[in-house]
This record gives sequence, structure tokens and C-alpha cells, in this order.
Amino acid sequence: MEGEDGAGGACRPGLGCASFNQDSTSLAVGTKTGYRLFSVTAVDRLECIHESAESPDVYIVERLFSSSLVVVVSQAMPRRMNVYHFKKGTEICNYSYSNTILAVRLNRQRLVVCLEESIYIHNIKDMKLLKTLLNTPPNPSGLCALSINHSNSYLAYPGSATIGEIIVYDANNLNTVTMIPAHDSPLAAITFNASGTKLASASERGTVIRVFSIPEGLRLFEFRRGMKRYVNISSLSFSPDAQFLCASSNTETVHIFKLEQHGPSGEEETPTWSAYVGKMFTAASSYLPSQVSGMMSQDRAFATVRLHTAGQKNVCTLATIQKLPRLLVASSDEQLFIYNIDPQDGGECTLVQTHRLLVSDEEREEAAVSEGPGAPQSYAATAAIPTSAPVSATLTGYSEDGGVSRGEVIPEHEFAAGPVCLDDETEFPPRHRTHRLQRPVSGGSSRCAIAPADHHTHTQTNTHTYLSTLLCLDHLKLNLLSHPTLI
Repeated sequence: MEGEDGAGGACRPGLGCASFNQDSTSLAVGTKTGYRLFSVTAVDRLECIHESAESPDVYIVERLFSSSLVVVVSQAMPRRMNVYHFKKGTEICNYSYSNTILAVRLNRQRLVVCLEESIYIHNIKDMKLLKTLLNTPPNPSGLCALSINHSNSYLAYPGSATIGEIIVYDANNLNTVTMIPAHDSPLAAITFNASGTKLASASERGTVIRVFSIPEGLRLFEFRRGMKRYVNISSLSFSPDAQFLCASSNTETVHIFKLEQHGPSGEEETPTWSAYVGKMFTAASSYLPSQVSGMMSQDRAFATVRLHTAGQKNVCTLATIQKLPRLLVASSDEQLFIYNIDPQDGGECTLVQTHRLLVSDEEREEAAVSEGPGAPQSYAATAAIPTSAPVSATLTGYSEDGGVSRGEVIPEHEFAAGPVCLDDETEFPPRHRTHRLQRPVSGGSSRCAIAPADHHTHTQTNTHTYLSTLLCLDHLKLNLLSHPTLI
């Protein structure tokens, strides 16, 4: 999301980027003066949980679930990635790369840094560089996706600069899984579902969205966003249960598709005119060219949202907030829109709240705009106590093999059988360390050259122990949320 100056010019910081965390409970935005982190666990209140003004012109900011770990890249140093503990206000480590950083993706096992023609895979527990994928097809937008399930770390990135091929790479075992010929034109957006078993993609044409099984790479669904015009799809996101998929673009419409198989059922269907016409189209499609029959069989949007303005770059996500399905859209005009979704009937979604992102908490409460009380929807009666119970993850170690370029060795005794969980207030951040990653010279080794700064081994060890503690704390918080009787 490119930064744009709003009304008032320099008086407003401007929004440089926006990203939801892995379980859509938090929103991170980059500004001209730094970055902000918001909690999005309630509809009527947007809480700014952290604000930093240390790095100007932030264009990448990613938070690891609900932990204290945040990754920041600024226009001032576009080749340098900083990893912070934002609650303590301390830097954990930083890495410098050979070219501009275009994207960063992270889960509880891996941190992936994407440059235009290379990808770096780090172990998030100690930030060791595990693998460098060199000479990847030109990827000027830094398009990539990383699955968030604790049992896999699939990485998807373009396999071609001219057609829509997707490479699926196993970031845990460090090997290529499959190549998916997804589209005829170059890719524009890709995303995994929460379990890492489905991958959605869209091409630069923006008319067709496809869903594939992972790791097999089989096509499961095909949705048509529209036929009238090509659009730039900027965001794809599955719902937590992978029953819905949303897509936003540079138009004023956000589409929500329902992932359901239209197979034969055991019950006799009530004969209707629409059912009859549908059967006739299905029968006729077998006599038509494959391109035409494919268009006839594609499913259209289950639900839609009409944004107030077109042409604004945005990012969307599907989340469960206060036990109801919601669509969240963060726009480059510095606003967050929250919509209700009717999971039974679909249709036009209802705007329930608008939040301004770059104002103070006091101003935000005054400026929060709520749409007038519309006709209540039947499913809304189930709204109850706010809850958030994402799937917990287990912490496991991974071997470093398969052509891995390693940093300094962490002694085996540092990997405790069961990590000791400390209270957040007793966490002790390590002294930061700096690494510079450089591509090898032509004809050299495919491994990335690591030139660590002059720090002793215990700095690495502290970083490993510290990051493991952060992950452990995150795991503990998720368990407590899943079992409120323990609190």
C-alpha cells in the first residue's frame, strides 16, 4: 500500500502500508513518522496498542500473531530489516540484504524476506539464515505467501514473470513441493488458508480467482470476479474456517466467495425454474469449447461490499469478531471499515463501523462513525461475549540441512526439552546484533555469504533464547484464551 498524503498535506503522517497479523486480531500500519499497532478484537473500539516514531517512512511492518515481536522496514534503509520487541522498546536484531526488501512474511517457525530476485528463509527462534533461494524469477512487487499452521510452513512465490506459475516450497524441510500452472498471465495475489491446505491466486487480469489444494496443487475452485474490465487485485484472504474467500482490488467492490462443492445430494431437490435453467446450462456446456464452458461453470460472488471510493489501494481480511463473521478493509485513505457478513444468504454486506487510523485515541472515539441501525439480520442475534481463540501452536525444533547457509552454531544444550515460560514483565531482551547478507559473486557458491558484526557467541545465544521465550509466551496466551477457566 503506497503512502498517500491526505487533506492537510504535511500535517498528516500518511499511510505507507497496512497489514493484518496472521489471525486477523491485530492491524499494523506504517506511516511517514513510524508505525502503529491496533487491536481489532472489538467492532466498536479500535485500540492503538503501540505507536513508534523512531523509523520514518515505514513501508513494511509485520507483527507475529499477538506477540511482542514486530518486523519493520523503512524507506530510509530499504535494505535493512529490524526486529523489535515493541513492548520493551528494544531491538532484538537487524539484517541487511543486497537489495531492497519488498516483503516480509512470518509464522511461528520461519521468517521469510523477499527481494526482487531472491528469497531468504530464517529460523524465527534464533534468526539464523537457513536457506537462500537465488535467481528466482523477477518479482518486482515482492509477491509471496507463507502458511501459518504450526505443522507446516509452505512458501508460495511466482515461478515465472510472464505467466501465472506458482512455486510451492516447504520452508521447514527446505525443498520444493510443487509447481502450479495457475493462470495464463502473471500473478497479482496469492494467499494460504489457516491450515495451509488451500492456496488462492489471482492474475494481473483480475477476472478469475482460483483455489488449489496443497501440497497436491489440484484445482478445487474457480471464481469469476467480473468480465467487464481488468482490475488490479491487491488482497486475497480466507476466512478462519476456509469456507469463504475475499478479494479486494482498485475498484469500489470487494467480493466474497463461498467455497462449497456443488455435488449431487441424497435429497430430492424441489424443482424450480432456476434449477431447471442451471441443469440446462450444465448439459449444454459439454458441447461448448472448454474456455466457454469454463466460464459458464464458474461461481460468482456469494457476497459483496461497495466501498465509498474507487482507486484506493486496500487490504482485506475475514475474521470472527465477537462471535460473528466480519469483513475488515484497511484502506490507503487511512480508514478501517468493518462489515457484517450474512453466512447463510450472502448478498450486500452491512457497514457497521468505520475507524480512522491516524488520529489519537480521543479523536478516534469522537470520529468513529457508525452506520444507522439497519434492519437486524437473523444471525446477528447470536452476538455475545467477545472471544478470540485461535488455534494454538506447538514449538518444535527443525534440522538445518538441504543446502542451508548457517550462521553461528547454537550449542545443543541451548535447546531445552521444554522451554521455560517467563512472565512478559520479566523478559530480558538480548543485546542486538547486526548481519549483512550479500549475494555471492557470479560463478560462486549458491549459499548466502553472512558477515556477522563483531559480537560474541553469547549474543547469538541470548537472541535464540529470547525469541524462543517470545514464542512460548504467545503459545501460553493462546492456551489461556482457549481455556478461560485457567485464568
